[in-house]
Amino acid sequence: MATIKKGPCAYILLCSDGTLYTGWTNDIENRVKTHNAGKGAKYTKTRRPVKLLHVEYFDTKEEAMSREYAIKQLSRSEKIHLVK
Repeated sequence: MATIKKGPCAYILLCSDGTLYTGWTNDIENRVKTHNAGKGAKYTKTRRPVKLLHVEYFDTKEEAMSREYAIKQLSRSEKIHLVK
């Protein structure tokens, strides 16, 4: 996994039930803390704790949002392959 830093990024989380969650943020460290506090996304609220599996950084939020969308279009097996 890449070094954690601030800036626009797309990310994949592993939820406690084994499912994967994909999102984007400008501050990954804070976002993971927010998810684990139950205040992140409706999906992760009941699937805590979550673990950061993958992060990709971009120059703009638009690029991060586009990558989030692209990742969400992948199958679970494709996402797992991406994480490895």
